Amino acid sequence: MAAAKLGIEEGQKLHALYGDDGEYYPAVVVATSAAKNRSKKPVKVTYNGYPEEVWVSIDALKSKKLGLAPKAATSAPEPKAKAKGKAKAKSAPEPKAKAKAKAKVKAKKERPASAAGQFKVCVCGGAGGIGQPLSMLMALDERVGELSVFDLDIAVVPAAGVAADLGHLERPSKVKAYSLDLKQKPVEELSDCLTGCHLVLVPAGLPRKPGMTRADLLATNAGIAKGIVEACAKFCPDAVVALIVNPVNSVVPAMAELYKKAGKDPAKIVGVTTLDIVRANKFVHEASDVSLKKINVPVIGGHAGTTILPLFSQVPACKDIPADKLVEMDKRTQEAGTEVVNAKNGKGSATLSMAYAGARLGKAVLAGLSGKKGVKEFAYVQSTIREGVGYFASKVIFGKGGVEKVLDIGTLNEHETTRLNELTPALKEEIQAGLDYAAGESLAC
Repeated sequence: MAAAKLGIEEGQKLHALYGDDGEYYPAVVVATSAAKNRSKKPVKVTYNGYPEEVWVSIDALKSKKLGLAPKAATSAPEPKAKAKGKAKAKSAPEPKAKAKAKAKVKAKKERPASAAGQFKVCVCGGAGGIGQPLSMLMALDERVGELSVFDLDIAVVPAAGVAADLGHLERPSKVKAYSLDLKQKPVEELSDCLTGCHLVLVPAGLPRKPGMTRADLLATNAGIAKGIVEACAKFCPDAVVALIVNPVNSVVPAMAELYKKAGKDPAKIVGVTTLDIVRANKFVHEASDVSLKKINVPVIGGHAGTTILPLFSQVPACKDIPADKLVEMDKRTQEAGTEVVNAKNGKGSATLSMAYAGARLGKAVLAGLSGKKGVKEFAYVQSTIREGVGYFASKVIFGKGGVEKVLDIGTLNEHETTRLNELTPALKEEIQAGLDYAAGESLAC
């Protein structure tokens, strides 16, 4: 095809001139096509990463506008140029139309970058059971231009191996590996890894072992999370930091408070709870046979055991499911993690589904950062929607700065109201454990 002969391929950056002002705008090739119905316009491009993608001709690609022409401009035959000039004169827009066209161009320019290759993402713990598939899913996102895979050198699979593997995918994102030993501190060593990051996903920490209390788990995993958060505060303080570190109900408040103490924005710290929504959606689909595209179960509260509260009453697909079945599904959503552990005979936990859910959250964050309006997703964040509960999982709006707004939980039925009242003391206790941890710590940034 013509595009192939010119060496044009997906992810290629073009030096575009957009608009009458001749101002420079980067453009990116999103796709190429050899289909007959695309023969006249076989290449799809996007300007400056805007969501709008347009098919263009080879002539347009060769022109100065898209930057594939040689530096010395070639002149078109005189007759054609004259004819073109006359055509322009005849079709000159009225003043109002001109103003409207200019306003449209200006609005487009002011729109923030959103698509191909605009963001740098880091997965801390990227060589682990969750980290590897999560890294792959983020590498597949066209908005990711650079992916950092970080892990400790004690990981079973080296981070360099994961990066090399992902580097062979048919995607334009650059994948780089970073590794530290146990004695090295992230805040001193991860400058290259984290600088410029827009999103940091943290599937890190140890699983809860037999005989280990929640306090023991918090003491261990909060320390691990603190090392990463400390480095983020220093090298990428504006990045959204999405934590998949148990116990989430305690670790997120602990890290947010440490961010606040360091003078950073605690709203940048987000707890990943989307796995609860993913599971609840699948359970409703199985019970109702309604398309998954029409199901999005709100799951509020926290991210552990009874603090997980799916609001099936707010889901139209649940209207024909018997009440006793919904109670069973509520319980199953709470215990779904144990279901996976048992199915794996204790040799693993929910890694693949957690990676899928983490990527779902990551994609929502990137969509918001790109300037897309009204991006809604569930997350466990600093909140005031439940009196006396400083951190809560609910639907939030992600925007250009991360979490823009925490939305209300809506109307609950009797069962859900009872459950919310019952889970609140447990959630407050777990939040307090995180706050107590943060009270005795600080970030060295």
